[in-house]
Amino acid sequence: MKKSYQITANIITGAAFALCGLLAIRMLTGSSGGLTFEIPYVCGLGLHFQTDGFRALYGAIAAFMWFMATLFSGEYFTRHEKMEPGHDHHLGRYYVFLLVTLVATEGVFFSADFFTTFVFFEIMSFTSYVWVAQDEKPESLRAGATYLAVAVIGGLVMLMGIFLLYDVTGTLFFDDLVKAYVNYGLVHSHRVFIYKIWAAGLCLLFGFGAKAGAFPLHIWLPKAHPVAPAPASALLSGILTKAGMFGILILTSYLFLGNALWGGLILMLGVLTMIVGAVLAIFSIDLKRTLACSSVSQIGFILVGVGMSGLLAEENALALRGSLLHMVNHSLLKLVLFMAAGVVFMNAHKLDLNDIRGFGRKKPLLHYIFLMGVLGIGGMPLWNGYVSKTLIHESIVEYIAAINAGILPALIGTSFMRAVEWIFLISGGLTVAYMLKLYICIFWEKNADAAVQKRYGDLRGSYMNKTSVFALTLSATLLPIGGFLPNIVMDRLADMGQTFLHASESEQIAYFSVTNLRGALISLIIGGLLYVCFVRTLLRKKSADGAKIYYVNRWPAWLDLENLIYRPLLLEILPFTLGMICRFLDSLVDTVVVALRKTVYRDEKLPHERFEGTVLTHLCACIAGAIQALLNHTLLKKHPKHTDYEHKLALMQEEFNENTTLIARSMSFGLLLFCVGLILTVAYLFVKDVFGL
Repeated sequence: MKKSYQITANIITGAAFALCGLLAIRMLTGSSGGLTFEIPYVCGLGLHFQTDGFRALYGAIAAFMWFMATLFSGEYFTRHEKMEPGHDHHLGRYYVFLLVTLVATEGVFFSADFFTTFVFFEIMSFTSYVWVAQDEKPESLRAGATYLAVAVIGGLVMLMGIFLLYDVTGTLFFDDLVKAYVNYGLVHSHRVFIYKIWAAGLCLLFGFGAKAGAFPLHIWLPKAHPVAPAPASALLSGILTKAGMFGILILTSYLFLGNALWGGLILMLGVLTMIVGAVLAIFSIDLKRTLACSSVSQIGFILVGVGMSGLLAEENALALRGSLLHMVNHSLLKLVLFMAAGVVFMNAHKLDLNDIRGFGRKKPLLHYIFLMGVLGIGGMPLWNGYVSKTLIHESIVEYIAAINAGILPALIGTSFMRAVEWIFLISGGLTVAYMLKLYICIFWEKNADAAVQKRYGDLRGSYMNKTSVFALTLSATLLPIGGFLPNIVMDRLADMGQTFLHASESEQIAYFSVTNLRGALISLIIGGLLYVCFVRTLLRKKSADGAKIYYVNRWPAWLDLENLIYRPLLLEILPFTLGMICRFLDSLVDTVVVALRKTVYRDEKLPHERFEGTVLTHLCACIAGAIQALLNHTLLKKHPKHTDYEHKLALMQEEFNENTTLIARSMSFGLLLFCVGLILTVAYLFVKDVFGL
């Protein structure tokens, strides 16, 4: 049965990759134009899909990642079952939701309007929750609750934005929104229109930013990735975050095209996300958590590029091309790194750096795979990450030069932009530092326990099977290809998104010029210094006897946004505040009613609460007592019963109320009711439209 799940999933994901890959090739070669497809009558608006270069490119990347992750899942779960027997019954569920999430993700990338995006976005969010809670351990369920809460809240805010946007512009189609801000604003020049557009845009930004992992809604990534299966982590980080970025790109390139104020907002969001994620990553001593925090930081790099496209207005080519390429690069990089982390976990059964130290020694293939990921994400010249980071960096330099030359208005001063540039370079240095930390720990250092190190060394050629070798080696080999041939490979990929992103024409970039290499060199030097002076000295400590050195996480445990702010706010402060308001209003109404009955209505006989139970329990007790008395005089005359039904039913009623209150106050119950309500609403609208009721 387990084998059939795997084979079926392999066939379906392989077929999806073949179809999407063929479409991408046809779009790349120009042998196929854009296509549109519609499923009418769904909730009145219908579902609309469209193909172009960008959509075909990301559809193919998503399908490729799903195929590779599915191939790797077979061995991963087989070894996981040996480690923790009894988890095989979750396998069917995992593959079903894996495939459903693939369909939903492709639906997002091929959507042509915000309504279609929202429908598939929410399906994707709910089905991917199962990945996070896969093993049903307490920490997994807690992380899953966090992930689901962020998804639900983000989805509701996004839906508000969609309603408002449709009310203001009368359309949700991306292509129609390009001129909505300008043309409609000229006709309705009053500020109310501008305010509504911005309100809608900010609501949509909240929803998409939550999925992308932008600060301060990044809290689900460091919690979800360590507990999710490694193949699922690769997809969560590599592709589901890009679904959020897809929405932010639509807002920037369509609704707020060339809007410098919007660009400045996205830039600030990107700078915060970039530096916060990098700092969290360098302190972490959990392999997958470090990679998750790294994802937050890399999303920040992409957001910086998107923000710069708004500031640069008609000269947005470098920024948008860099953002698109860094999305592609980050997807492929995290596929490789998380699958490599999965190889470590399925053999060592640990993720703590002190436990897995030395695992990669004498494993040249795994060494090659992980090193490709390290060099790519670190921005090393001749690897793919260098190309996209160079373009984004150059867009910052270009904006500073344009301000100094008086070509663009100085919405943001040059001093501030130079600070942004240095934060960009320092964040790149932090990336180098934390990836060096992982790389040296796993592949060069020896484990503090000699027996554990011997066990790791004995694995050698048996740590992954041929299918996993194929998936990881192919994925890793793609990384340097784009870096070695940037003008042939990377520029052509960027060209595929040129029209979709409304990017200006771009000249060929000299990627290996002294100027461009200088930025990468600065980040590499900063990273090396941080590793030697900070990681090796302050983030490690000696054992009590001084014989061993351990990695330590010096990040304050209390400085956790989820536990410090979000959970207290949503589960304690808001319920308490709103409860007090409701109690005050309830008591106020009662006071008014009592006052009226004593004065206006002159009713002195006010009702009093019963000693125990309710009117219903009292009525039932009277009926039960009468039946008991009748039986005692007839059938039970020799052995009469004298049960106090008044007290018994009152206790049952009180227990029922307590259980109902506990259920009603739980987050899971609230989310379940929301899902049921949403499903019933959609079903009603569908039936109404189809049958004309």
